[in-house]
Amino acid sequence: MHRIVASGLALLLCAALPAAARACDLCAIYTAVVVHDDRPGFEVGVAEQYTDFDTRQEDSAEVPNPGEYLRSSITQVFAGYNLNRWVGFQLGLPIIARNFRRLEGGMLEHGDESGIGDMPLLVNVRPFTHVSTTAVVRLSLFGGLELPTGSTDRLGEEAEETHDQAQRRARGAASAAARVGAGFPRGRGAGHTGDGGGGGSAASAVHGHDLALGSGSVDGILGAGIFVGWQRLFLSAHSQYLLRTEGSFDYQYANDLTWSGGPGAFVLLDDRYSVGLQAVAGGETKGKDEHEGAPVGDTGLTTVYLGPRLLATWGASLYADVAGELPVVRHNTGLQILPDFRIRGGLSWRF
Repeated sequence: MHRIVASGLALLLCAALPAAARACDLCAIYTAVVVHDDRPGFEVGVAEQYTDFDTRQEDSAEVPNPGEYLRSSITQVFAGYNLNRWVGFQLGLPIIARNFRRLEGGMLEHGDESGIGDMPLLVNVRPFTHVSTTAVVRLSLFGGLELPTGSTDRLGEEAEETHDQAQRRARGAASAAARVGAGFPRGRGAGHTGDGGGGGSAASAVHGHDLALGSGSVDGILGAGIFVGWQRLFLSAHSQYLLRTEGSFDYQYANDLTWSGGPGAFVLLDDRYSVGLQAVAGGETKGKDEHEGAPVGDTGLTTVYLGPRLLATWGASLYADVAGELPVVRHNTGLQILPDFRIRGGLSWRF
């Protein structure tokens, strides 16, 4: 019944528009974009993000990599329900798999981490939709909580790193005092490591906070999205802000802003289906995490990606997209392993 009502709305719109508007495929865009979001009822789907980390940087400068890497796959299964055309709910179940190789005790060691991550529970609101003879505009807002369902065992490594850094600083201070006492000038010795987790190739760029599946904290989620279509052209964008609280092991991830968007065009468009291509720019920026109230030097990050995105719809029920992106900006603090590329995609079915 809901599908019949949604299709009827699209047909009424097409009938009300003049022939010139139908020629520019506005009705098909309305079916592909607006009816899919407006339909009351259930929606299920899956989204995937695979990221390959191979570049080691220290304070935004690339340093030699002795063979470390991180391969991260986040598969999110989700289910939602639209109460009406304005309000809906969604629950996600992230399944995380990470394979890595890192320096431990001066030797390269392989490892992996997999399991359930922290679950998002969202409320979606669509406060504004505008449809004219030449354009479609849709604004959506969402907010909710990220629940601490993922394992935080790897965050225990942060306490060990803090202890090791304190010991290194103590040894460095003792060594400096001995050098001064022996008549050598003050300065950094060859074994100096900074608070940012440096130490060149002898230190690992893959940390416990990179491998942890969860945070142990209840975090807030705020976000917004917009779609603007004119004839076969469109512009879409979305952003999300994650407000972090203190979690396990007295560790608090920094607040995190992610965003993505860009212009595109429908290359195939029909009342039954659509295929679009989009040029996408996206990125992430976050400050330094905190452990026991003190900043963690090797956690600040700003990354910007560019790449193409392919999207497709079938009727008012099926939606799919896939994007491949390369980083064009990578700024970081301390020693970190940074991304070389990522692939994102999703598939959803509304019924």
